[in-house]
Amino acid sequence: MGRKGECWDNAVTELFFATIKTELIDRHGWPTRTAAHKAIFVDIEAWYNTRRRHSRLGYLSPDAYETNYHATEDTTKRQVA
Repeated sequence: MGRKGECWDNAVTELFFATIKTELIDRHGWPTRTAAHKAIFVDIEAWYNTRRRHSRLGYLSPDAYETNYHATEDTTKRQVA
């Protein structure tokens, strides 16, 4: 995401939530808020491809990028301490 006030960020966010709303929320009813939260979480985890490489992430998969990020963050914290 970009800087504050960039209209392109809003469009991406709106599309993301509109997709969840039309494909999941509008089609189901849940007895509790917790059940709805769980269903939304499972849907996002199943839908999002964590293995596909992204140019924005230096051609790493989101899983690999997150692993590298946490490894770098841990190293940086140790160096500061």
